[in-house]
Amino acid sequence: MSAAPLLAVRDLRKHFDLRRGLRRLVQGRGGNTVHAVDGVSFEVARGETLGVIGESGCGKSTLGRTILRLHEPSAGTVVFDGIDLGGLDAAGLKAMRRRMQIIFQDPYASLNPRRTVEQIVGRGLALHGDLPAAEIRSRTEAMLARVGLAASHLRRYPHQFSGGQRQRIGIARALVLAPEFVVCDEPVSALDVSIQAQILALLGELKRALGLTYLFISHDLSVVAHVSDRVAVMYLGEIVEIGPARELLTRPAHPYTQALLAAVPKLSQRRGERPARLAGDLPSPLSPPAGCRFHTRCPRAMPRCRSEAPRMTKLATAHHVACHLHTSEAT
Repeated sequence: MSAAPLLAVRDLRKHFDLRRGLRRLVQGRGGNTVHAVDGVSFEVARGETLGVIGESGCGKSTLGRTILRLHEPSAGTVVFDGIDLGGLDAAGLKAMRRRMQIIFQDPYASLNPRRTVEQIVGRGLALHGDLPAAEIRSRTEAMLARVGLAASHLRRYPHQFSGGQRQRIGIARALVLAPEFVVCDEPVSALDVSIQAQILALLGELKRALGLTYLFISHDLSVVAHVSDRVAVMYLGEIVEIGPARELLTRPAHPYTQALLAAVPKLSQRRGERPARLAGDLPSPLSPPAGCRFHTRCPRAMPRCRSEAPRMTKLATAHHVACHLHTSEAT
């Protein structure tokens, strides 16, 4: 990227130690450490949407939360607009919260059922400023209107809303502080398909109007293709492929990406044609396989895949893949 990126992630790792009372729940599955995010690096340009896809358990949500320091990183750096987030104290991190926010996956669990919409959305304004109550209310009303809710909703509680309306409340809460960067953590996966389309349209409109930058996490390839400028594919805590959305989704280079795309149901599937399916289950993050972590399920695995971890290599402009099949093609 020519201009300095808004977000730069370098060798980010988040490991969870299970030795404090949880080990008994996973006896026989490997070591004591969950390698949830394990050496992830990428950049996000200002105004860009980077989609992150992968199976459940690959570390997508942990990645988003670790970037925001909702989980403290085990190693690596996260630099936002030139500021190393790891070096911030509590006061500095609180100030940075105004610029970086998150929209959570579950619109039912992420809203406090004992607070009104006014309290939920206005809470950030109360915590991050010295505004009078009237100004907080005015800004809260304005943000609710922007996400398609009315001032009459201010006094209501989350249980009085549909799933789509609750997610609009969550979006309003995230954006009321006018952030620059938003982690969208599977923001439509809990919603009906028709409501998903409305929320995606709203997120696109807000991005254009407010100049937002998104990290959009999803397991739904059609959603990621619709909203993303670039796509990163995660497998067992690592990024295995990253590139422009159209190129990556039409010419996937990694066998894992190819399998994900092949498994998407097609309305025009020919008779006798069967979508490719990944063999086996996702290995345990307690004991990731040696070498390429995908080799235990890869139909094209070679002997070196079992012992040697592939490095990220360049295929084309901004398109990179970590796979031994393409090592000799690196430029």
